[in-house]
Amino acid sequence: MIAYDDFAKTKANYVPLSPISFLNRTADIFPDRLAVVYNDRQYSWGEVRTRCRRLASAIKNKGLGRNDTVSVLLHNTPEMFECHYGVPMAGCVLNTINTRLDADTIAYIIDHGESRLFLVDRELYSTARSALEKSKLKPEVIVIDDKSADTQPDVNWEDVIEYEAFLNDADPKFPGEHPEDEWQAIALNYTSGTTGRPKGVVYHHRGSYLMSMGTVASWAISMHPRYLYTVPMFHCNGWGHAWTMTLMAGTIICLRAFSPEAFFRLAGEHNITHFGGAPIILNMLAGADDSIKPTFTHSVKAMTAGAPPPASVLKAMAEAGFDVMHVYGLTETYGHVLQAAAQDDWAGKTIEEQADLQARQGVRFTNTEDVSVLDEQGQSVPHDGETIGEIMIRGNVVMKGYLKDKAETQNAFENGWFRSGDLGVIYPDGYIQLKDRAKDIIISGGENISSVEVENTLYKHPAIDVAAVVAMPDEKWGEVPCAFVELTAGESATEAEIIAFCKSNMAGFKRPKKVVFGELPKTATGKIQKKQLRETAKSLS
Repeated sequence: MIAYDDFAKTKANYVPLSPISFLNRTADIFPDRLAVVYNDRQYSWGEVRTRCRRLASAIKNKGLGRNDTVSVLLHNTPEMFECHYGVPMAGCVLNTINTRLDADTIAYIIDHGESRLFLVDRELYSTARSALEKSKLKPEVIVIDDKSADTQPDVNWEDVIEYEAFLNDADPKFPGEHPEDEWQAIALNYTSGTTGRPKGVVYHHRGSYLMSMGTVASWAISMHPRYLYTVPMFHCNGWGHAWTMTLMAGTIICLRAFSPEAFFRLAGEHNITHFGGAPIILNMLAGADDSIKPTFTHSVKAMTAGAPPPASVLKAMAEAGFDVMHVYGLTETYGHVLQAAAQDDWAGKTIEEQADLQARQGVRFTNTEDVSVLDEQGQSVPHDGETIGEIMIRGNVVMKGYLKDKAETQNAFENGWFRSGDLGVIYPDGYIQLKDRAKDIIISGGENISSVEVENTLYKHPAIDVAAVVAMPDEKWGEVPCAFVELTAGESATEAEIIAFCKSNMAGFKRPKKVVFGELPKTATGKIQKKQLRETAKSLS
C-alpha cells in the first residue's frame, strides 16, 4: 500500500483558512482601487487595510487576544466594516449586536459573551450606557462619532475613547494575527431570541472563508462588483458579504439606514451591481414611485432571504430589471445554504411561472455539503412536493455550536445533521421549498395549514402590500389562521373581501378566519415579528 498519508503538515503546504487573507491579497494587488464609500468619505483598499491594522493594533494594546470578545453596536458604516477585519486580526472574536435590541438584552449579551471591549455608534450611546448600567461586566467603550447621524446624544468623553483617536494611537503597519487553527472562533452572533434569551452562535474562520468562496461561485460574482450594503452587518455578519466583496476587490457602498429613496439615490450614483435584502425590502423597492428609480445600464443582482418571498414580489422585481436570487439559511449556518438556482428551461416560462419556481428555497450552495428534508424517523421524505419534513443541513458552514449551552448544541446536532427547525418539502426536481417554521404550522381540526401558503395567497390580492399569518386559538378547531395585512397606498379592502378572495384561491379550511389591518412589527432586517402577532392573535380569540 502506498503511504499517501505519510506526510507532515508544514507552513509551506498548510495554512488555516481565514477571510483575513482576502484583505491582504486585495490590498496588495489593488491598493488604489476604491473600497468603501460612505457619504463624503472614501477609502481605497490600501487605506482600508491600514485602518484595519490600526484597529487590530489598538485592540492588542488593550491586552486583548485569542478568544476575547469584542462587542459592537454599530450601523452599516466604514467602522463596522473595519471591525470585520480588525477584530479577528487581533485574534479576538467579533460580536455584532442588533441595533434594535433593548438595553436589558444587550446587557445579557455583554455578560454572556464576556465582552472585553464595546464599540458603539454615538447615536446608540444612550442605549449602550443603559445596558452597561444593567450588565455585570463593564467593558471599555469606544464611540464612533458619525456626524451624519440623525441624532447626536451627549457623550461624556472623559469616560470613553473616540474611535479615530483609538486608531491614531496604534501601529499602521501591525501585520495582524492569522489564526493558528481554522476552527478558531471568528464571530459570536446572537439569535433573535424569539423564545426566551437569545442563543450565542459561534462561527469559525474556516466557515467564514468557505461561505465567501461559495457565495462567489453560487452568485456568479465577477471581479470588482459595486455592492450596496443594505443587509445590516450585525445580521450573520451581513451574510458574510463584507468578506466576500473584499475577496472580489469590490466597492462597498455603506447605507446607514434603509429607505427606498436612500437606496435608489446611492444605487444610481454608484451604478451598483449587487445588493441583498429581505423580501420586505424588495417589496418596498418594487412599490416605490418610478420618479426616484434610476436607469441602470445592466441588470442589478439582488439576493433575498429571511422569509419565503411572494411570487408577486419576485415578478415585480423581474419586471423592474432586477435579477433576484432567492436563498435560504439561518444564523447557525453563516447565512445562506440553499439557492433557487435557475435551470435553462426556466427562460421559456412566463414571468409568473418563473417567479413561482424562484420562490422555492432551492438546492444547496456550493459551500454546503448536503441539505435534506427528513421525517421523524430520520428518513428522506418522498420527492412529491407535498410530504412535509424538517430541513436538515450538514457541512463546513454550520456553526461550532451555542456558546455555554451544551444541551441546546446537542439538540441542534442529530445523527450527523443540523436541525433547522424549519419544515419543508422536496419536489421531483430535487428543489426544496420551506413550508413553515415548526412553531408556525397551524393545526386546525387535525389538519396542518402552512402559514406561508396562506400568506402567498394573500399577496396575490391587489390591495395587499405586506401580509403575515399566525395561529389564533379557536374553541371548535383548536386554532385557525389569523391574517395581519398592510394595504398598498391608495388601495382599500374589507375583511370579508379578503377572506372571500382566499377561499376562492385555496382550500376553504385554510382561509383566514380573521383579518387585522395595520402596520406589521418588523425586525431591523425586515423580518415580520410573528411572536408579537401570535400574542395579538391570542387576545383576539
